[in-house]
Amino acid sequence: MKVDQKGHTITIKDTQGDITSFLMKVTHQYKTFEKHNIIIDLLSYNDLTLIDVKTFMPLSKLHKKAKKSFVIVISDFDFNAIPEALTAVPSLLEAHDIIEMEEIERDLGF
Repeated sequence: MKVDQKGHTITIKDTQGDITSFLMKVTHQYKTFEKHNIIIDLLSYNDLTLIDVKTFMPLSKLHKKAKKSFVIVISDFDFNAIPEALTAVPSLLEAHDIIEMEEIERDLGF
């Protein structure tokens, strides 16, 4: 697992290639990241299923309840199939843009 911090955002990337163990590591170390916006970088996976993506939903809901952004980055995926409770985008740049917009919305009280 590779963790990069850029300002108020942490990008977490899996280096093992196992989505289940990656989710367990992120969940286990969540207290370390909870005060930051989180980007989950899954670009290295080519064969993710909707079920794989949905496994991040409890963590996403917990993080959003704390008024922080949680964005998953996946490529080559049917984004219409992803539930609205999850935020998923195809690139890291878009993930940072989403977080910036959500920060502005929170600052304005939306």
